[in-house]
Amino acid sequence: MTALEIHLAARPTGKPTLDNFALVEVAVPEPAPGQVLVRNHVMSVDPYMRGRMNDVKSYAPPFVLGAPLTGAAIGEVVKSTVDSLRPGDFVLHDFGWRDYAVVDARGAVKVDPDAAPLGAYLGVLGMTGLTAYVGLLDIAEFREGDTVFVSAAAGAVGAQVGQLAKLRGAKRVIGSAGSDDKVRYLLDELGFDAAFNYKSAPVAEQLAAAAPEGIDVYFDNVGGDHLEAAISAMNLNGRIAVCGMISIYNATEPTPAPRNLFQFIGKRLAMRGFLVFDHSARRSDFVREVGPWVRDGTLRYTETVVEGLRNAPTAFLDLLDGANTGKMLVTLV
Repeated sequence: MTALEIHLAARPTGKPTLDNFALVEVAVPEPAPGQVLVRNHVMSVDPYMRGRMNDVKSYAPPFVLGAPLTGAAIGEVVKSTVDSLRPGDFVLHDFGWRDYAVVDARGAVKVDPDAAPLGAYLGVLGMTGLTAYVGLLDIAEFREGDTVFVSAAAGAVGAQVGQLAKLRGAKRVIGSAGSDDKVRYLLDELGFDAAFNYKSAPVAEQLAAAAPEGIDVYFDNVGGDHLEAAISAMNLNGRIAVCGMISIYNATEPTPAPRNLFQFIGKRLAMRGFLVFDHSARRSDFVREVGPWVRDGTLRYTETVVEGLRNAPTAFLDLLDGANTGKMLVTLV
């Protein structure tokens, strides 16, 4: 039997292209003792993967040239050497970008396909959802009555942050997005109080109009002009949670810092970056609070689904261009 894998063929300079990926046919591997063979059904593509395409030191090792990329995926166990996982079980693991994966049983998390759609375990109930939860509540120290601004608010994390803030008693929730359709989605479907298309006019002008009384929390997924605008709009003792800075991921030259950092002093601002991997202890709290909202439809989510492993590189490039609404997923089966 043979299977397909997506390998990193070359490291990109600036914006990646399809030439940076290679579709490779390989033999289906056999599991060793303590391992399971998983046939992947759905995988995630995420902005952080862009940084791992570079050969630089970071919080996660770079992808290896000539080897398959990695990332969160859900698959069905087809062969097992352990009693804890049997054929037919579905598991969450980190070996996406391939049809079949050999996974250490200790690194596979069993999921219930009848309790929620498989994609939900990669998004609203998975790492994406926990990122939104921890970032808003723990890092930004959200308080009832806060005015919250979320950049890339129609993305998987941003959409959940805005809804969590509303459910937790925010005074006002504002989002930015990259198209008029996404703005309507934020307002009409997710219940944001205000939203704007950052391509239509300067972010600082639109944010000032949307938040005439200022903002207390900024959840940053973009950086750049969004971060500078948020600093200017911040009220005293405002808090900024830095989740991502997608505006600079493809930069080939150093990007300028916000020109208004001096405002941190007079406004007594706080800004903190974070990685969700450091907050796994909060997962049970997250599932207990958010799970019921997902099940009864109180917290809504959208997925952009691309079919076929061959199309995973295109899905990833589209993600970097903001073509998705909600979580970007690739189905393999």
